[in-house]
Amino acid sequence: MAFPRDAIGPDEDVALHRHPHWKMLVLPALTALVVTALAGFLAGVAERTTEGTARTVAIAAVGVAWAAVVVLRTVVPVMRWRTTHFVVTDRRVIVRQGVLAHHGTDIPLARIANVQFRHGLIDRLLRTGTLVVVAGSDDPLEFDDVPDVERVHSLLYHHVVTDADDRPDEGFEPRRVVR
Repeated sequence: MAFPRDAIGPDEDVALHRHPHWKMLVLPALTALVVTALAGFLAGVAERTTEGTARTVAIAAVGVAWAAVVVLRTVVPVMRWRTTHFVVTDRRVIVRQGVLAHHGTDIPLARIANVQFRHGLIDRLLRTGTLVVVAGSDDPLEFDDVPDVERVHSLLYHHVVTDADDRPDEGFEPRRVVR
């Protein structure tokens, strides 16, 4: 699912659009492989050790259990990943999430006071991390698994500084430092 263009204003330019990093799909993919192998093994055991209706019930039970685990542990996380959007425009940061129930956060660039990122060794190797945005007096907002987090941090910081430079300085007189 692409990010809905109707969420963007007519004269608003998208500078960046990302989904969370693919690393959050590794565990669901491994789960699908392991559960499929286990279901195949159990279906084979049921085929050899049971007869008639018991065989049919056992194989059906394995199939239902396999489908339930694959849907809950693989399909749902993939859909969650696919419907999560992190967007930076020339005016705001937009985060949208949700498959059935949607929720989102919009942060105007003018309200952003601080932008930080952090990542550990594995995140550095995978070029991902957590982006922390402090907007005004609100608590910091943390966005996990942002791909290429250092570049996103730099881009967002550039947009915040550029936006601050374009705003009029209402009653602000810079002090001149004399050495």
